[in-house]
Amino acid sequence: MFRGMRRKKQQISDEECAAVLGRATSGVLAVHGDGGYPYAVPLSFVYMDDKIYFHCAKTGHKMDAILADDKVSFCVIDKDDIIPEEFTTYFRSVIAFGRAAVVEDPVEKRRVLHSLAEKYSPEMPVSAADREIDGSFAAVCIVGITVDHMTGKAARELMG
Repeated sequence: MFRGMRRKKQQISDEECAAVLGRATSGVLAVHGDGGYPYAVPLSFVYMDDKIYFHCAKTGHKMDAILADDKVSFCVIDKDDIIPEEFTTYFRSVIAFGRAAVVEDPVEKRRVLHSLAEKYSPEMPVSAADREIDGSFAAVCIVGITVDHMTGKAARELMG
């Protein structure tokens, strides 16, 4: 169902893809938007337990699209170094395809929120994260993407 990568020599391993998703701080979610147009939106996320999670409001274009069609793609650019004298870039990126769903389980939701706090505010004490999470818990929506297919690609110069 999913296409294979055309330039297989540039494909990075599943382990490298997971590492990229683990360290990246932003990605772009693409959904089937209004009127059949793609809708791509940058967002912060956390990768854990082989899933991509993000938080958002409970309503809006993104949620309407996910509720209408749960198939999504998610792209992360890990490296993008321009090398002018070589007329190229040294890049590394990952794209994942999967199905998005709202996390309903309050225990999983809280665990994801803690992971997001740890990733984006590592210097903050857990008690501060708990206060923030408790204050917004009812209003925030957590979406998890179950990855069906994932590939990563890197510039030839970065391949081992």
